[in-house]
Amino acid sequence: MFDIAFSELLVIGVVALVVIGPERLPKVARTMGVLFGRLQRYVSQVKSDINREMELSELSKVKTEFEGAAREFQRDIESKVHEAERDIREVESDIDRQMRGDSAAAPAHAPDEPAAAGAMPEAPAVASPQLELAIDEPAADRKSGQA
Repeated sequence: MFDIAFSELLVIGVVALVVIGPERLPKVARTMGVLFGRLQRYVSQVKSDINREMELSELSKVKTEFEGAAREFQRDIESKVHEAERDIREVESDIDRQMRGDSAAAPAHAPDEPAAAGAMPEAPAVASPQLELAIDEPAADRKSGQA
C-alpha cells in the first residue's frame, strides 16, 4: 500500500520518541497499530464488496445473455413447430381434396346401368387412414370373407 522502507520507519520512530516522549510512546504505538489494523480490515472489506459487485454484474450479464439465448431458442422451436403443423395441414388438405376428387369422379352406379327410380344415391365411402395404409381391410371385404 505505502512504500515505506525500514530506514524511513526508523526516522519516524525517532521523531515520535522525541515528540511524544518515552512514557507515552508504547501506548500511542499500540493505538496506532489498532487503528492501522482497522484501516486494513476496512480496505479489504471494501475491496471484497467491490469484487462481489463486479461478479454480480458479470453474472447478471451472463444471466441476461443466457435468457436471451433461451428465448431465441424457444422462438426458433415454436416457429419450426408452427411450420411443421402448417405443412401437415397442407398435406392433410391435399389428401382430403384428392379423396373428394376420387370419390366425386367415380360414379355411384355403373355408367351402362340406369339409376334405380326413387333409390337414394350411394354416399361416397370415406376411406380411413388405416385403409389407405393397408392396415385395415375394407368393410365389404370383411363381410365377404365371413360369408
